[in-house]
Parts: sequence; structure tokens; C-alpha cells
Amino acid sequence: MQWLAGLLLASAELVNAQGGNTTAPFPNATYSNATSPDPITSQTPGTAFSPPYYPSPWGSGTGDWASAYERARAFVGQLTLLEKVNLTTGVGWQGERCVGETGAIPRLGFRGLCLQDSPLGIRLTDYNSAFPAGVNVAATFDRGLAFARGVAMGQEHRGKGVDIQLGPVAGPLGRAPAGGRNWEGFSPDPALTGIMMAQTIQGIQGAGVIACAKHFIVNEQEHFRQAPEEAGYGVIINDSLSSNVDDATMHETYLWPFADAVRAGVGSIMCSYNQINNSYGCQNSHTLNYLLKGELDFQGFVLSDWQAQHSGVGSALAGMDMSMPGDVLFDTGTSYWGANLTVAILNGTIPEWRLDDMATRIVAAWYYVGRDQSQVPINFDSWTLDTFGYQHYVAEEAFGLINEHVDVRAEHSTLIRQIGSASTVLLKNNNSALPLTGREKFTAVFGNDAGGNPLGPNGCPDRGCDNGTLAMAWGSGTANFPYLVTPETAIQNEVVSNNGVFQSITDNFAGTQILSLASQATVAIVFVNADSGEGFINVDGNVGDRNNLTFWQGGDVLVQNVSAVCNNTILVMHTVGPVLLGNYSENPNITAILWAGLPGEQSGNSIADILYGRVNPGAKLPFTFGAAREDYGTDLLYIPNEGTGAPQVSFTEGNFIDYRAFDIANITPVYEFGFGLSYTTFSYSNLRVSKLNVSSYTPTTGVTSAAPVLGNSTNDTSQYQFPSNFSAVPLYIYPYLNSTDLEAAANDSDYGSSDSAPAGSQDGSPQPLLVAGGAPGGNPELYDVLYQVEATITNIGSIAGEEVAQLYISLGGPYDPKIVLRNFERLSIQPNNSATFHADITRRDISNWDTSAQNWAISSSPKTVYVGSSSRSLPLSGVLS
Repeated sequence: MQWLAGLLLASAELVNAQGGNTTAPFPNATYSNATSPDPITSQTPGTAFSPPYYPSPWGSGTGDWASAYERARAFVGQLTLLEKVNLTTGVGWQGERCVGETGAIPRLGFRGLCLQDSPLGIRLTDYNSAFPAGVNVAATFDRGLAFARGVAMGQEHRGKGVDIQLGPVAGPLGRAPAGGRNWEGFSPDPALTGIMMAQTIQGIQGAGVIACAKHFIVNEQEHFRQAPEEAGYGVIINDSLSSNVDDATMHETYLWPFADAVRAGVGSIMCSYNQINNSYGCQNSHTLNYLLKGELDFQGFVLSDWQAQHSGVGSALAGMDMSMPGDVLFDTGTSYWGANLTVAILNGTIPEWRLDDMATRIVAAWYYVGRDQSQVPINFDSWTLDTFGYQHYVAEEAFGLINEHVDVRAEHSTLIRQIGSASTVLLKNNNSALPLTGREKFTAVFGNDAGGNPLGPNGCPDRGCDNGTLAMAWGSGTANFPYLVTPETAIQNEVVSNNGVFQSITDNFAGTQILSLASQATVAIVFVNADSGEGFINVDGNVGDRNNLTFWQGGDVLVQNVSAVCNNTILVMHTVGPVLLGNYSENPNITAILWAGLPGEQSGNSIADILYGRVNPGAKLPFTFGAAREDYGTDLLYIPNEGTGAPQVSFTEGNFIDYRAFDIANITPVYEFGFGLSYTTFSYSNLRVSKLNVSSYTPTTGVTSAAPVLGNSTNDTSQYQFPSNFSAVPLYIYPYLNSTDLEAAANDSDYGSSDSAPAGSQDGSPQPLLVAGGAPGGNPELYDVLYQVEATITNIGSIAGEEVAQLYISLGGPYDPKIVLRNFERLSIQPNNSATFHADITRRDISNWDTSAQNWAISSSPKTVYVGSSSRSLPLSGVLS
């Protein structure tokens, strides 16, 4: 039994500090000239320590959770010990039909909960939609579209029988531009990510499915996330990477969007693979107990990432509530929980109130989103698309109907097409090269990225290749395409419908033919891409994370060849994030540049809508395009820097990531955060700032109630044995014991050792509330509106368009970023008309984290509000008195 040996007290082995391996072929994690001006942050050590915090806070039903908790406690009060354990433990990888399923409670008609990827659709099934990625949603700067996408994804998951959609994503936030899974989330700006997280969650859960915000927290690169995964690549480390971050940076940047998620009522949060300050994410009592359940007053449940659990007792006492997929390693039949959790309750290592809280949180989330009203039977299978097969895939048992091929797409293609065009950012448009008319004399399209994958749109498992147009990156955060409209097809349809001439070459390396065709073209449209994904897939030597910030498949040579002979070259980029553009922004032959991101199944139609003027571009960059990789200040660690010990990545840049890093270093970006052109022109005027009469901030005081005890299990171990004549499914995780002797049932050489539970971890008495807590999302007064801002935005062009007005604040302190985004609004404005931009400024928006008081505080530094069209174009400003 491994739970006792793996008991986490505070942190893993402490190691010597290193900023990075200077002999690595890739840069260090933070460039030497990019450290935070705050000496506490800039000296974050590799020996960072995560302080313990116990006991694990129990859910109270605060906010609008009261009814869900009342019903959940009534339900859990009926459960036996074995049923509670079954509810909290997955049955094992490939044990059932979803990527994760908990055990069932047949006595009460409660089926096992189905957990399914992904943040952009339903993974590993059919007759589902393939939605645009999170990074595209961020580029829309449109709350309504984010919400609508959440509703549509929730409806599709609900229709397949999914209880918990594993998304949306705020970790990775996007600390470094080469991070492999940045595209699954929204933006490296915490405010933009937080707003889009909240809208997505409310959409998903409004459709009757539990959302899962992930990966908590500072999970910012794929390299070294799991030791077994690294071993598969020939890299031997004993422990996962540690992200070392100071308290202020944690609050002001990385925790910020999770606070928005909790305030939005998210039902579940997934803890991450990495260590945080040398303590694993799924057994880190500081991040789970103190930050998430204490300070943010999270009422839902914490589930592990798949194979991210490293202990049994340690993870339970540190605040984890559900083990996924249930087995220690895939298909081993062993579990830190299951029978071991039963043993831990019976021998008193884990108090029964902690198990009651785990179960209550799970069931409360189920009631909170209305699963009791919206649940349908699971009608798909993750492991095969065959109609008939084994329900228990890995065990090859229970053959029958497993895929009913239910079409859940409805009319979501219309929304997908709309988001695809609404997220396309126009970066350059010399002499109004765009929009095209469709009647150009000779249209030529170039690039592997314009065409289809020769193997089919789903020909590479989990999209683990870069063949054809890039509409989705790779990994578990994917979905199968029902079809994929390629740019080549959509543009050809446009041109042919106008009786024009259209030719294309989708081989990037057909140099002679490319030069010949480009020299004939009236307009040449070049498609290039840059891909990335999750670390379990290696694509062309990129192990999840990108090795570089350049275009793939010889894209730069393609662009240079075409633009050398065609003076009307339009560049379209499908990329997961920033790329290095060289001189393309200045090249006169490249007349227009567009970033289209990862637009999903309607990719070609979405870009055609922009190119041919059916949609006027209004999107803005959710990240910065820099001239050099080093300009970002932050990078990834590609070579272990502690031998076989846990690699150490210290976030010495603090809050200065993406545009904040460019600002403090006074580096001019190629295209700044928030930038995006339109086919019309807007002006900004008449800034108005109103200060509201709001009472001063009051720290939360008081104590909780005592931990509810909803059961009183007998210690008679004979009651927890496998039932007689029970036929166990091989490798399936059960709560039953195989012996009446607890030590024998545990099967652990360390059972009964002198190790003890952390101090306070078993204390169910009333606990003091945290001063920064008090309600989901934190102290409710943080969200008091202190100022209201208005400005006039005028369309001074000749066509209707949409403009994203952005509000930034200068917090004014010596260690603060120059400006930080705090609000925005996407406005639709007719020509020669004006619209009023409205934005609230909350207390949190102008506060800093006080590490001594462990609370938010407004500093005495002068505060300035700015309004404009990007982070570097802010014509309006005013002092916040």
C-alpha cells in the first residue's frame, strides 16, 4: 500500500537553486535581463517551500450553493462508507466508457459519473462539433460568444451522457510563448482569461454539465510534467518539475482567473501534474486548502489530473476530493484510494468528516448544475468507434452495444463559423488590400496549411501531426472533426462562383512550381502554421512544447518565395500562439497579414468570410508578437537542471509576462497585445470617470461551523469485504477489502510506521475564516464597483464595423507593471455613428496583494485609467482620485 509511504507533509526534497542550465541548447526559463524589479520576486529560490495548511476546509454551501448543499448532505447521509469511497475514486483507465468514471451507487440509482475531455468539444467520439480553441475565443474579446460557445459545448456533452466536461483552461496561463498547451486556455493576461473562463463556465453549466477549470496551478510547460512520461523520451528524473512562484505573483497573475472561475460557480477544478514550490499540485495543502478552498471559498470538488496523484492520505488531507482515473498508473489495478481509502478511514488516518466532505462536494456540484434533471445515459465509448464492443475495454468484458452514434451537433456550425471569423485578427492591410472582391483576375493559394490532411481530418490520433490546415492543435484537449472545411476549398468556391481563375499548390517544398504560379497571380494567399500540444505526443521533435517560434513545414521559405514574385501577397497564419515574423510586417509585397489561430471545423469558411468582406474583422491579439524570442523575457526549461532531481523553474519575472515584459523592458513589439485592424476606422473621445460612494474594505472575520459528520461507519472490517459470489472485473478499482486485517488489506510495508498525519489535518472543529475569503471568489467586497468609466467610440469610416475598446490601469507602484488590462467591450458601430463604451472598475482591479496581511490592499501610489484600442494605443486617460 503506497498511501502511507507517500504521505505529504509539506514539500518534496529541497534542492539547490539554479536559474537554468546554461549548457542547454535552449534558453533559460527567465532571461537575465527580465527579472522582476521586486527583489523578493526576483530572488525566488529553487529551494522554494510550500507551507502546510490544515485542516482541509469543508464546504459550507455559501453563495448560491445553499440548496445544492442541503440536497447533497441529505444524499450523502444515506451512503455507506463503501459507497462514499466509490463516489470519490475512479474505476481505472479504460475500465468504463468515458476517459474517467467514478464508481456507481446502484442501491440509490446513482450511476458512476462520466468525465470527458475536452475544452473545445467532446474527445474520442463521433457526431460532435469541433469548436474553435480557447485562444480564439480570447481573440474575440466578446463575452457573448464565449458564453454561447460554453452553452453549445455543454449541450453536446450533455447529449452524449457526460457529467463533467474537462475544461475550460487557465493553466497554462501562457507564461512563455512556446508553452505547448497555451492554446487550450485563453491568454497570458489574467483578466482576459478570467473573464472568458467565467463566461465559458456559466455557459457549460447552464446547459446542465459540470465544468472543470484546469490545471491548478502554474502548470506552464509540458517538459518534465511527469517522470514516467519523460522516461519514455530517455530523460530520467525522480520527480515532476517544480514551478517556484512568490505569493504576490501567485495572487496577482496566476490565481486571478481561477478566482473568477470560482466566483462564476465552477463545479470542479483539476489539480495539476507539476509541483508548486516543491510540493505536488494534487497534494499541496497550501494551494488546495489555503488558496482554493480557504481564500477563494471554492464549494465544488478537486479532481486529480490523470496520474497526477502521488499519495493517498496526503492527497486527501491536502484537499483533493476525487481520484482520476483511479489507478496509480494506467491499467495497473492498483490505487492510492479505493480500498486504501477505506482502510485509511477505518484506521483513523483520515477522519470520516473529510470523506463526507469529499462526497458532499461532488454531489453538491451535481445538484448545482441540475444533473438530476439533465442526465442522459452514456451513449458513446472513448476507446473505439465500433458500435459493439466491450464495456470494460481493458478487461475485455461485458460485450454489447457501446456506441449509439448520437448526433449532438445541432446547428452549432453556424456559431463555430461566427467565432472563427470574429477571432481572426487583421494585423496589416496596406492600401486596403483587403477585402477582396472575389472577382480578382487570378487567385492563387499556397501552403500545406491551406489543404487537407491526406490521412483525413482525424487521421492522426488526438491530432498528433501537422498535416494539412491547422484548425486544432494536439493532445487530450481535442475533439474529432465531423468534417473540416479547408481554406483551399472555401476560397476556390468563392472564386469559381464568380467565374474567376483559381489554382493552388499545397506542397510547401514545390519550389519551381510555386515560383511559376505566384508570378502569374493577381493575388497570392499564403497559408502557414505553427503547432504544439500535450507532452505525451512528440511531433517532429516537439515534445508538446514548441522548440522554436518559427513557422512549421518550411513556412518561412514559402512566404519568401511567393512574396518575391507577387506584389500582392496575403499571409494567413494558423498558429497556437506568437511566431517570429521577420520583416513581413515591413515587406511591401506582403500587403496583408492575418492571424486566424485554431478556428475549428469551419476554418475555411471563417477565413473566407474575412477575406471577402462578408465579415469586417474586429478581433484583437490575446498575446504579443515580438521580434525575437528573448523579447518575451520568459521561456521554458528544456534540459533538467537538477540532475535526476525535480527540475526547478523559478518565476523570477514575477507578474511581467507577455505585454507587461515588453513594457518594462521598453521593447517595441511587432504587434502588441490587444492590437487588431478593421476595414473601417474608429476614434476615441470623451472619457468620463465616475467615482462611486462605496464603504471601505472590511477583512472577513469569524469562524466556520464544525465539519459536518454525515455518517458513523462501523469499524467491523468484516462489513467491507468483497461480497460473496462477487465477480470482479480485472483491473477495476473497488472500495472493498480483501482481508479483515487492515494491515494485510493495505499490503504496504510501511503500514503502522511512525509517520503521523500533519498537525491540524484531522481537526474538524470550527476554523477561523481567512481575511481575504468569505465567499466564492474571495472577499465579496473585492468586487465592489469603485469607479464607472465611459468613453465615446466613433466609426469614422464608410462601413459598419466592430471595435474592442480596452481599459487598462496603471497601479502606480515601483514594482507594478506599466499597465494591466482590467476590462473591455466589443462594440458594433455603424458608419458615422458613435457608441458608448461602459466599464466598471472594482476594488480588486486597483489592489495589490499584501503578503504580510495576506489580503488585498489599495496602495497609496497614484492610479491612472487608460482607454484605447490596444495596449500601446491608449489615447484617453484619467486619474483615479
